[in-house]
Amino acid sequence: MISLKRTNLVKWSVRKKNSPPSFRDSDSDFYSIMIFTQLFDFIVNRMRMSHVYQPVMIMTLLRNGGAASITDIAKSILGNDQSQIEYYEKITRDMVGRVLSNHKIVEKDGKTFRLVGYQDLDQNQIMQLNVLCQQKLDDYLDARGEKVWQHRRLSSGYISGTLRYEVLKKSAFHCELCGVAADIRALEVDHIIPRNLSGSDDPSNLQALCYSCNAMKRDRDSENLTLVRESYAHRESGCLFCEIPKERVVSENELAYTVNDGFPVTPFHCLVLPKRHIPDYFGLSRPELKACDDLLRQMKASVISNDSTVTGFNIGMNSGADAGQTIFHCHIHLIPRRLGDVPNPRGGIRHMIPEKGYY
Repeated sequence: MISLKRTNLVKWSVRKKNSPPSFRDSDSDFYSIMIFTQLFDFIVNRMRMSHVYQPVMIMTLLRNGGAASITDIAKSILGNDQSQIEYYEKITRDMVGRVLSNHKIVEKDGKTFRLVGYQDLDQNQIMQLNVLCQQKLDDYLDARGEKVWQHRRLSSGYISGTLRYEVLKKSAFHCELCGVAADIRALEVDHIIPRNLSGSDDPSNLQALCYSCNAMKRDRDSENLTLVRESYAHRESGCLFCEIPKERVVSENELAYTVNDGFPVTPFHCLVLPKRHIPDYFGLSRPELKACDDLLRQMKASVISNDSTVTGFNIGMNSGADAGQTIFHCHIHLIPRRLGDVPNPRGGIRHMIPEKGYY
């Protein structure tokens, strides 16, 4: 990349490296020189890029006589978005290209598709085929309208930059499915339960996926998400945690909530529970795991901010009667620990079985 220093615009000369060419000093050239100089100075010295957008927009305006619609500019940006190009390369290769190949309409040669028999068509036939394809496209769009793309609009929706950053930060800027890093493959923040199935913008319903996993999730996920959504509303009559009074709830998100433990082991001992009635931790869905984890982190920060003597935590859950579970609605213990709260803390949760803590 060329590195350019700020230069006195009046002294610019074609002899200076990385400077605009000099012009004749005449009245007719003055305004043109001034506009060119301002643009040159902005591009070279003042443009601070966080993405490809600024130079692409300026180039689009230059190509279109100084003005371009938002749609035209968006198309130019899309054409320079490598992650989107790779996404549609996958569709071309694995979907539409495969279908047309199976019908013997196209053939693949390495990374190139060729229309079978194209060399034998004359210009009039090519024009007629183009018209037929356009008619097919128009008829399809007329019949389905906005529904053609609505599934993508609703599933992604608008997610604020701040919220996107928080989701990406929690994923350590890696895809939550395949684990690829953001600097290798672009990440997308998307809804776990799509918005068109009433999924919310609550952070517990958001995930970071690379464009490839996000595409595969849409194409291959045959699970009835309507039933999944309905299952989150399941409550068990007579369950202590399903019927817990609202005033006991300390914090909550869409799928989970926090209460203070009724018999605390230490001060600020609390429980994080899924709202859905599920017997134990191993029955939690991925969105519920994320919702519970978010609350655990939130409560940890709250405890530390309210009690500076807290220096550690035990996190645990009982799964099954033989493991000590007495209420069969999943609940996760967050137990603050302090220096000296027991004579010898070594072994931590190993002390659930006497004499097994010290090793």
